[in-house]
Amino acid sequence: MNKIIYLDAAASALKPQTVIDAERDFLENSYANTGRGVCARAMAADEMLAGSRKVVAEFIGAKPNQIVFTSGTTDAMNRIVNIVRLSRDVKTVAVSDIDHHSARMPWENIARNGFAELVKLPLTDNFDIDVENIPNADVMVITAMSNVLGMPQDVKKIIERARQQNPNVITIVDAAQFVAHSLIDVANWNCDFLCFSGHKIGSDTGVGVMYIKSPDDWSPDKFGGGMVQTISGNDWNIDVAPNKFEAGTLPLTQIAGLPFAISAWREWLGGADITSYIYNELSKMPRIKLLTKENAKIISFVVDGMHVLDFGALVGAAGVCLRVGNMCASWIHGLMGVSGSVRISVGPWNTMADAENIVNIIRGIVK
Repeated sequence: MNKIIYLDAAASALKPQTVIDAERDFLENSYANTGRGVCARAMAADEMLAGSRKVVAEFIGAKPNQIVFTSGTTDAMNRIVNIVRLSRDVKTVAVSDIDHHSARMPWENIARNGFAELVKLPLTDNFDIDVENIPNADVMVITAMSNVLGMPQDVKKIIERARQQNPNVITIVDAAQFVAHSLIDVANWNCDFLCFSGHKIGSDTGVGVMYIKSPDDWSPDKFGGGMVQTISGNDWNIDVAPNKFEAGTLPLTQIAGLPFAISAWREWLGGADITSYIYNELSKMPRIKLLTKENAKIISFVVDGMHVLDFGALVGAAGVCLRVGNMCASWIHGLMGVSGSVRISVGPWNTMADAENIVNIIRGIVK
C-alpha cells in the first residue's frame, strides 16, 4: 500500500500524522460531548471546540461566531438553500457550468419544483466566469475554483459586479477546491456564505465549514439539542450563532483534528513545481489532450482513442491513484465536448520522484 503513488488530493487529501495524533489524543484523553456537561472531560471538549472554531475563523479571515461546523461542503450547500429560503423570497438563482454538482443541484431541485428560476453566469472562452457580464439575480452561486479546470476565479470582483446588478443579492461561495490552493479572506470577498470540506486539506472526512457573514440575520434550518436555550410550552428561546445552526452532536473527533490539518496545509500550499513538470511532459505526448492551462492548480486531460475508465484501470494496475470520470461536474465536461476526464492533483506527500514515475507510466500506456 505504501508504494502507491497518490495523485488524488483534489478528491481527498491524505492525513498528516499530526491530525491522526490529535484525533487519537482527543478520543483517548478528552472525549466527551460538548455543551452538555460540567465535568473535566466535558469542559476540555468545550475548550477544544472553541479553539478549533477560532483557528478556522482566523484561517479564512472570519469571526468565530460566523463559523458553523457541518459534515462537509455538500451538507453546507444543501443547508444554505434551506437557510436562505426560510428568510428570503428567492425568485432567481445564478449558477454556472463550472459548478460542482453539490453547488448547483440543490438549486436545480428548487427550480424544478417551481420555486425559483435559474439563470446562468456566462463563461469566457477559457471557461472562467465572465466578470463583465454578471446577471441580475437574488442568489448567486460562485465556484471559486473548478475541480476540473483548477483556475481560481476573481471572487471579489464577481461579487462586486453582482451587487452592482442587485445590492441585495445573496452570494454563496463554493471554496471546496480553492481552499486547498490559496488563502481565503471572506471579509475581502464580502460574500454572504462560504463553505469547504476539511478532508480536502488533510483533515478527516465528516467535517466541513459553513461561513455565514451575518448569522443573526438568518433563521436556523435544523432543530434539536444544543441550539435552543429554553423551551416553555410552545415558546422557544433559540441560542445565538453559531450554536443556533449546530443542532445535535457535532463531529467532534474530526473537529479536533481540523486545526492541525490547517496548520500543516498552510505550511505547504505548494506543488506548483511538481504539477508544472507533469504538465510539460504530458504536453509532449501526442495522444494526450490537456484540458487545463499550464498554470492551473490541477491537471485534467483525455487520451485520444481511450476511455477514461480504461486509462484509470491501467494506471491503477501500475500503482497510481488518480481520478477519472466526470468529477461530479457534468456541465463543464459537456461544454468541452467530453464525457469525462483524467485528473492529477498533488499534495504535500508527493515528490518529484512521484512526478517522474507517473510520467513514465503514462508514457508507457499511451505510446
